Amino acid sequence: MTMPRPKLCALHLALGASLIAAPSLAAESYAGKTIELIVGGGPGGGYDIYARTVARHLGRFIPGTPTIVVKNMPGAGSAKAAQYITSIAPKDGTSMAGIMPGAIMGPLLDDRTKPLFDPTKVRYIGTANSGTRVCVTLKGGKISKFEDAQKVKAKFGGSAPNDSTYEYGYMHKHTSGAVYDIVPGYKGTPDMALAMERGEIDGMCGWDWSSVKSQKPDWLRDNKANVLLQVSLDPHPELTKMGVPSVFQFVKNEEDRKVVELIVSQTVFHRSYIAPPETPPAQIEILRAAFDKTVADPAFLADAEKMRVDIEPLSGAKVQEVVGKLYATTPAIVERARKAIRPD
Repeated sequence: MTMPRPKLCALHLALGASLIAAPSLAAESYAGKTIELIVGGGPGGGYDIYARTVARHLGRFIPGTPTIVVKNMPGAGSAKAAQYITSIAPKDGTSMAGIMPGAIMGPLLDDRTKPLFDPTKVRYIGTANSGTRVCVTLKGGKISKFEDAQKVKAKFGGSAPNDSTYEYGYMHKHTSGAVYDIVPGYKGTPDMALAMERGEIDGMCGWDWSSVKSQKPDWLRDNKANVLLQVSLDPHPELTKMGVPSVFQFVKNEEDRKVVELIVSQTVFHRSYIAPPETPPAQIEILRAAFDKTVADPAFLADAEKMRVDIEPLSGAKVQEVVGKLYATTPAIVERARKAIRPD
């Protein structure tokens, strides 16, 4: 039976009102609220610096202007923070986390441990930076260029599985012929930088270039550091201008190149922010829109420049798409990559 025209119009109006009301109600729900921003790294590290910079501005772009409170939850290369977001955190749009890309790649590349969360199911709010990582030593040491690392025994610092300092260190050993030993167990790059200054280790790999600049500006200003290698899918203009070679100049063969490309793809979502899988779509829409506005805001960009952090953002929807494609990689390449980032 055909519905009478007045009733049909009334139904359309009601449906339209409900569609408008849903995001509006979600927005109003943030008034007077607090959003926790969990950092999957320790205080003072690169991820902490980024998260606190984002937190100072994000609330301005969320209707209701909620307070953003940053909390550190290091452990398992950010997987502990991601597990908290997945299983314990509120699912109402008042909890998010800044996590390392190694945590997102971990379940794909490490089948020896039970995954702490499913990276394809969490909701991505966006990433603040599509970054580049580097290998660094100090002037006056035994390693002044990457070719030295292929010939001279040395000690390079590392944290733990899922952390780039650990995994990239082994990746260079297995795909680029580095002969250093990895000394694991450091809490983060600030501790490793201190160990380098003390002479306990000779260098480290997998250090975010933006973190080097924000954590140790004096090393660069006073020409104390050797930047041995830049590691990203595309050359970084600043590092290329400095004469720092790309990792692909040292990769031994085409199969290893595919392995390195898979592992390095994680830098596309270098500083990602996630929300629980069950977060209502209306809240995800609000948080994504607020994040996109934040990373384009002049006041935020000025603050980021002051903190010496690079901003090359990517939308949450795009990060969600990239992660999905990575998890569709062929098993043979995944298996080679798994072996490349672990000890023999």
